[in-house]
Amino acid sequence: QVQLVESGGGLVQPGGSLELSCVATGRVFTIDNLAWYRQAPGSQRELVASITRSGSATYADSVKDRFTIFKESTPTTMTVNLQSNDLKPEDTAVYYCNVLSLGRYTWGQGTQVTVSS
Repeated sequence: QVQLVESGGGLVQPGGSLELSCVATGRVFTIDNLAWYRQAPGSQRELVASITRSGSATYADSVKDRFTIFKESTPTTMTVNLQSNDLKPEDTAVYYCNVLSLGRYTWGQGTQVTVSS
């Protein structure tokens, strides 16, 4: 089983930057894929970016060239970060970390990102 703890959300002005972090503990050696999703009020949850265990990354068209997903590993933890640049008001949402491990998805608790002047 894998446990997730997210951090890094907050309020930022348009054009600003923010880095989100999600630390996975537990059976991290079973993790196949890590991802960030987001959900804005009144909208469905959508995939923002994902990265495989081998490091192959994919992005939603809306964040390409602005967001970067990357991961770091230790023997007992795996961290997936989302570096967000040139933030726009439409990036405002609750961001959720997600991992795939042994065919099961685990979600983080969510962290609020608000882009506003």
